[in-house]
This record gives sequence, C-alpha cells and structure tokens, in this order.
Amino acid sequence: MHWAEEVDACGLICPLPVLQARKRLNGMAPGQVLRLLTTDPAAAVDVPHFCAQAGHVLLAEGRDGAAQVWLIRRAG
Repeated sequence: MHWAEEVDACGLICPLPVLQARKRLNGMAPGQVLRLLTTDPAAAVDVPHFCAQAGHVLLAEGRDGAAQVWLIRRAG
C-alpha cells in the first residue's frame, strides 16, 4: 500500500508516538495515509484508541523487524 507520510516513533514511549502521529496527520490532506512505526508495547492500545477517537481509519497493522507498523488514513 502507498502512504504519503511516515513517522518513525521507534524508541519513543507513550504518549509520544500518538502525539507525533496526530501532529503529522493534522498537516495532511483528508484521505492521505500515514505510516507510523513504533516499538512501545503500549502502542497496541494507544494507536487504535487514538484513531477511533479522532475519526481516522486504521487500515492495517503489522511488523517490520522489531517495529510495529501502522497505516492510518486521515479523516475527512
């Protein structure tokens, strides 16, 4: 899948990965996709909750080595 922006939040702990994702998503056009990389185990709860609260669509989640990868479509 193609994404427009990427945030590498590996090594950051809660709430920083979600805060960085929110900041980047706010600067993106509706419908664009953000690829978010995290290593914090709390992201498994935080990222889906953030998407649901903000109205963004969590398209996919998976792994790339040690990183958890999230694809998020911006609301709008």
